[in-house]
Amino acid sequence: MDANEKYEYWLDIAQYDLETAGAMLSGERWLYVVFMCQQAIEKLVKGLYSLYLDDNIPKTHNIPTLVERFEDKLPAPVSEDMYDLFESLSSYYLNNRYPDFLNKLSGQVGELEAKEMLSRTKEVFKWLLTLKP
Repeated sequence: MDANEKYEYWLDIAQYDLETAGAMLSGERWLYVVFMCQQAIEKLVKGLYSLYLDDNIPKTHNIPTLVERFEDKLPAPVSEDMYDLFESLSSYYLNNRYPDFLNKLSGQVGELEAKEMLSRTKEVFKWLLTLKP
């Protein structure tokens, strides 16, 4: 696979995850809305990473760390507001090995936060799409 094919691979699953976030919103699964938002942005960022750097994408779920590695190659700067969203989303990465953490986090995400996070994610997702060289 060349870099464009790898990007398209990541883009396809990122779009699927974003659609899944909407389905989770309809099902009132608030924690999973934000988790799927995190997954969508992480995967789109990994697709951009493969275009701007290489396909040795670090095995991390920390979106800001990934973006920082290729930010200097982008045609537009990443705003502080976007970095704030990336940080927030990264904190919602769910690791199934820690069910106590999942229960605690689940109680912290309500409908309003889930809707706001999905709305912000859609905006940033659109912007990230414009960064494909």
